[in-house]
Amino acid sequence: MVQPPLLSRPRPYREGFRVGVHAKSLRANMAVLPVVRVLAETVAGLDDAELAVNIHHEVDDPAAHAHDPALLAELRKLADRGALTLRVHDYFDDDQLWEYLGGLDVSVLPYTFGTHSGWLEACHDLGTAVAAPDCGYYVQQRPCLTYGHSQRDGLDARSLEDAVREAYRTRPAWRASTDDRAAERARIAATHREIYDGLLR
Repeated sequence: MVQPPLLSRPRPYREGFRVGVHAKSLRANMAVLPVVRVLAETVAGLDDAELAVNIHHEVDDPAAHAHDPALLAELRKLADRGALTLRVHDYFDDDQLWEYLGGLDVSVLPYTFGTHSGWLEACHDLGTAVAAPDCGYYVQQRPCLTYGHSQRDGLDARSLEDAVREAYRTRPAWRASTDDRAAERARIAATHREIYDGLLR
């Protein structure tokens, strides 16, 4: 959770436009390569734009559950062509994660199923736009861009391209404030208390 001092800190000024995909340790609900391929092509057509892809070292470790040499090889091939910047690293601590997210203009969630996202919440706290899939309830969770992506229907490449181009054109700045978060926590606590009191009665 992003803490109040960082919630109210202005976003650092940075030229250009950075799209990020964090593949983490390749969770079961991720389809990374189809998303990255579309993003690489889309970003290539935008002036002063870049694609940053991050992934955990586990994907490169033959002893790890997440080991996927074929996926990593393709990401490295795209990086060698200059289509993206690839960073393979250990898990971020909180400070590293907030710095990474705050350095993006839009974070693309490559999920094919799921309901809600703590990642989206952190981006909202930091003022980083999110492009989320239309599966689950991401678009109801916080203001975000959306694109077609699900386990059943696969990826709608055109809608992902449109979402990134919309972010590039409008530079959305949806962001929580300390007052917003404090009021939200108070409402949630009151609701929990009401539920518990009702159960006890």
